[in-house]
Amino acid sequence: MSARARRMRATLPRALRSQLLRLSRSPIAAVHAACGTAAGAACGAYFACAPWDPSLGADAYAQLLGAMMPLMAGIVCGLAVDEERAAGGLANLTGAPSRARAVLALYGALVLMGAATLALAFGLFAAILAAAGALAVGAGAIALSWAGCVLGSLPLYALSLALSLRFGRNVAIGAGAAGLALAFLSVGGLAHGLMTGELTGAHGAGALGALPFCWAARLGSLGIEGAIAASGTAEAVAVRAAGALTGTAAALASLACATALPIWFRHFENGETHG
Repeated sequence: MSARARRMRATLPRALRSQLLRLSRSPIAAVHAACGTAAGAACGAYFACAPWDPSLGADAYAQLLGAMMPLMAGIVCGLAVDEERAAGGLANLTGAPSRARAVLALYGALVLMGAATLALAFGLFAAILAAAGALAVGAGAIALSWAGCVLGSLPLYALSLALSLRFGRNVAIGAGAAGLALAFLSVGGLAHGLMTGELTGAHGAGALGALPFCWAARLGSLGIEGAIAASGTAEAVAVRAAGALTGTAAALASLACATALPIWFRHFENGETHG
């Protein structure tokens, strides 16, 4: 490893910590906390009392959180870039000693905040159901569902950040809203599995399952559906196959995005890219 590479590796965590400290004092932190608390409390209270199958209720909730991630990423990335523009025309990013490190730190900070929000939403939901005696899946399934939502969201944050930088907040939010609609369609619609009893994360995607906008909803759902499907059944095989295929695609896409984003940003200036 070269001396330059060692310096870059040593200072990226410091840039990430700086971004996290700055974002924690901004309205973006309040948006994350409010969304996670509202989702977990409202849905937890509903499914603790509703007559639905509690395991399918947890599946529907995981799909809801995952489907919301394209829009969530668009909103928070748009707000973060707007703050950067207001603070000095993106000078904190474009004027940094390493643009690659600066944009990766912002990307990483937003991803970590999104992961924390999902943990809050899943944890509060599970705690409310457990207190009511209605939690039908174990902590391992909840944790796997959270991890799936986070993994499926990684490419979304990179895309939303690039759109926000290049075209502005409204385009990123518009793309996120379209992604939300596609994600719901990929699992047959809002609460389709809850009403039909189907494991729609494994069976309901069709061609839409290949779209990155749908990965968080599918992977989050599959974490729960793996606990629902009886071992050795066709449903269990379908869940494992869908999880392996979608998880691999999401991991490879995340790696590609984390590589492409800083390369692209090196040629970025004041809302435009230059060759």
